Amino acid sequence: MTTRADGRVIHSRRAFRMEIAVSIQIAASAEKVWSLLTTAQDFARWNSTIERIEGKIALGETIRLWAKAAPGRVFKLKITAFRPPEQLVWQDGMYPIFQGSRRYTLTRQPQNGVVFGMSETFSGLMLPMIAGSLPDFGPSFERFAADLKAEAERSE
Repeated sequence: MTTRADGRVIHSRRAFRMEIAVSIQIAASAEKVWSLLTTAQDFARWNSTIERIEGKIALGETIRLWAKAAPGRVFKLKITAFRPPEQLVWQDGMYPIFQGSRRYTLTRQPQNGVVFGMSETFSGLMLPMIAGSLPDFGPSFERFAADLKAEAERSE
């Protein structure tokens, strides 16, 4: 999915696949942004969309995440890709029944800074039946990107 680096969400939907994505230009080093994305115990301090995260964000680890968009629900997420400081992916669910996969990317820019990208893909045979019960992730994705930009640029 092609995104614009303006902090605005775009959506894509097909029968068995739904994706939402956001990207934003951040005037900070890739290492600084990566540190914010991978320090679980600090997430809730700078990210207004997260209540808390428990666990270590590292390849093969499982974390527990509490999101404000889903009060009272705990997401158990497996870290399936971890390439510092470029890509982080976590997933939950059981493919091909239903799976959610969130991807974070950092693309270095020639004039310093990075483009931060975040996408969530929902897929599987159950998606057509449960898609209507999923919350609108647009506002929380835009808030997440804005919070990350503000924190990374504040301390850079």
